[in-house]
Amino acid sequence: MEPVALQWGRPREERADAARNRAHLIEVAREMVAELGADKVTMDGLAERAGLGKGTVFRRFRTRAGIFLALLDEEETRFQEQLMSGPPPLGPGAPAAERLIAFGRARLEFLVRHTVLARAALDPGQPVPAGDSPSLFHVQMLLTEACPGDAASGALALQLVAALEGPVLLYLRTQDDHAPDRQAVVTDLITSWTVVVGRVCR
Repeated sequence: MEPVALQWGRPREERADAARNRAHLIEVAREMVAELGADKVTMDGLAERAGLGKGTVFRRFRTRAGIFLALLDEEETRFQEQLMSGPPPLGPGAPAAERLIAFGRARLEFLVRHTVLARAALDPGQPVPAGDSPSLFHVQMLLTEACPGDAASGALALQLVAALEGPVLLYLRTQDDHAPDRQAVVTDLITSWTVVVGRVCR
């Protein structure tokens, strides 16, 4: 069973001027993060650099964290495309358990690659996300194929996805981005994920 198309990213129906403004703001925000660092990007600064009114920026993103959520959403879209149509084992064509292991590895690598954006996208006024719905759908689909009895309630998928999202991000948040053992931390997380999936799907 393969996933059905999921809506992800910006709405399909978007006015041409709104779409242009969005694309421009995203590109300018990406440049500012690369040049200044995420902590120096502000709503007012983005509006000024993009040459757009502050109201336009606030309507588009609502909060400062919304800027980084939008940037992260662009990367999430590419990630979801790999799940839907990329080469196996991450994409279709491999046994469910192998795809589940590949998903966890890719997701952890994704979080590490985009830790700066993910940190900045955390709104202090909101709870740490336990997992995004496309990932939950994907994990539930693979578990249903690999171990239908255990997957029936959906609780197992929720717990596995939660283990890959908020808690991992908070754990990585405590690590020095430039520490020599950073890759060892990631390797350990991937190894642990492989062990968990192997035991669940045996």
